Amino acid sequence: MTQLTAEELAALVHRVFAPTAQDHALAILVDLPDQRTPDHEAWRARRQMALDWCEKLRRADTGLQVDLYLYRNVGLNNADLPLEGALLHRGGTLPVMADGMQPERELFASVFDRHSIIIAPTQFSATAPLKLAAREHRFRAATMPGFTDAMVPALRLDYVEINRRVHLLKDVLDRSDRATILFVVDGGRRLELTLDLQRREAHASGGVLHERGTAGNLPSGEAYIVPYEGEAGPSRSAGELPVQFGEELVVYAIENNRAVRVSGEGQAAARESALLRTEPAYGNLAELGLGVLSDFGIEPGGEILLDEKLGLHIAFGRSDHFGGQVGARDFSRAEAVVHIDRVYLPATQPRVRVASVDLHDAAGNITPLIRDDRYVIGF
Repeated sequence: MTQLTAEELAALVHRVFAPTAQDHALAILVDLPDQRTPDHEAWRARRQMALDWCEKLRRADTGLQVDLYLYRNVGLNNADLPLEGALLHRGGTLPVMADGMQPERELFASVFDRHSIIIAPTQFSATAPLKLAAREHRFRAATMPGFTDAMVPALRLDYVEINRRVHLLKDVLDRSDRATILFVVDGGRRLELTLDLQRREAHASGGVLHERGTAGNLPSGEAYIVPYEGEAGPSRSAGELPVQFGEELVVYAIENNRAVRVSGEGQAAARESALLRTEPAYGNLAELGLGVLSDFGIEPGGEILLDEKLGLHIAFGRSDHFGGQVGARDFSRAEAVVHIDRVYLPATQPRVRVASVDLHDAAGNITPLIRDDRYVIGF
């Protein structure tokens, strides 16, 4: 198992958050399994890692009080956190299940007000709710859903250079009016997608979280933007979007920035079609993301937290945490709220290749971004 030393953890906190004299406390958040969502080995290992990090940071010279909080898992990525239920871990072994949590619990609002730095190595992503809460409570947070010890090398990268590349991509996205993407499926079939980027500002997630009120993933290394969702007139996002599920290929028909139907004959196609019927907000195209870590020798490992930072990804569902219009209120119930990324790398979707991505500005200028799965923009 690859582990960070106390010194490496302290250096990571200083590099990512740059604590000042106004920062007094850091909270580590972990979610617990329950009868509805059973435990598994990777989840147990992540909770033990969180406990290990807490103990090491308490010994390290960070100048911060370090607290570990536990809460019942919310069951889906990027669903809202419970209003209360955060339990301060006071030492000893961790509870095995949320059902065994002690009765005294703290409101998350109180936790956020008392801790200006938060690290969340959770099973289910807390990125969306923490981004929204950070704006209100003025903390900064690193979210690490699905983090495994195999990702530790990505925490040791040159984030100064990564941050430079990410901001370059943000700048070109900010100047863009639309993106055109050409996919090639199974070596021959060509599918085209246009994403409308008007009225939107891109975001940079370069592994540096120095500004209060911000939250982002760690490991990091992406620029991202919410496509225009049609709130003030129709969106020009339209075309076809292929996604490979296992061996099966599903193609979504996109109109007005929404997946409106799917083609495919397998179980995944049937499942996705049913989701679009029962949860139309699931079909919202919520993000165009551009990860950069492939160029630093990082390989995909099957966890979205890291894999999306490697290259092109497109997300469905919730977008309000990125500045979009679709949020929890647009889903039928809290348990249905999702923000789910589809990552376009040869290793993750071998039947789908990204032949080209071009960015267009309002004056008609074209910036070639990707050719044959690789960036051609000059970093």
